[in-house]
Amino acid sequence: MPHSNDPPDEALASLDQRLGAAEAAQARKVSPETHAAMSQGYRFVGEVVGGVLGGVGLGWLLDRLAHTQPWGVVGGLLIGTGLSIYTAVRSAAKASKDQLDALGPLPSAPDHEDEN
Repeated sequence: MPHSNDPPDEALASLDQRLGAAEAAQARKVSPETHAAMSQGYRFVGEVVGGVLGGVGLGWLLDRLAHTQPWGVVGGLLIGTGLSIYTAVRSAAKASKDQLDALGPLPSAPDHEDEN
């Protein structure tokens, strides 16, 4: 840390040097793979929460318009939850397939029937 009796140029140079070291350390910690995984996680949470809240919101709107309380909210909750689960499973399957495609073909196992 710069001392109060350091000239401003030395203090600024010291600060620049420490800032550069901190940025380099941060860049080593967060890789592109980490960013991709974080974005998939946030997208997953957004899909699940958005689906449930969207279903409840549409059910509430139906209740208000058709005076069917509480069945619209209950139905919206169930439909929104079901669609959220479906979307999450589909997204997870796609991410898994993309990850397997990136790894390339898997090695084959020897066939034990040929040994006889």
